[in-house]
Amino acid sequence: MSGHAELSIRLALPEEREALEALQRRASLALGEYNEQLEAEPDAIQLPMEQIERGEVIVAELGDCIAGFAAVIIDDFEAELDGLFVEPDLWRRGVGAALIDVAVHEARRQGLSMTVIANPSAQEFYEKCGFTVEGEAQTRFGPALRMSR
Repeated sequence: MSGHAELSIRLALPEEREALEALQRRASLALGEYNEQLEAEPDAIQLPMEQIERGEVIVAELGDCIAGFAAVIIDDFEAELDGLFVEPDLWRRGVGAALIDVAVHEARRQGLSMTVIANPSAQEFYEKCGFTVEGEAQTRFGPALRMSR
């Protein structure tokens, strides 16, 4: 990461919703894998305001710039990483891993493990973050892996 700005993590603010959705679009399209489906189904990129208001969206900042965010759904029985998006020019700099660490810490604080339905191309990243494959799942964009930590 940059030697000039320190990474900080905080809860998302309601007024950041559009900026976070724009980041999600940039990160999703940068992968290239699902561009055709994303263009055909623009509703796939949305961040419900209710998630932000419930404190289920955490933001990573470098200086005063949003570097990434994670959406987490926690209920009485489970915690699920619902989305993880990092600015493409900051990939492989620890932003996603830092967001996961905070999300997992919060889940563990509540006595829960963290699950994620992951794109198979992200398997190595999630394994480096301590997740293990538990099985398979199906998403609107195709097969995925069910992983937990």
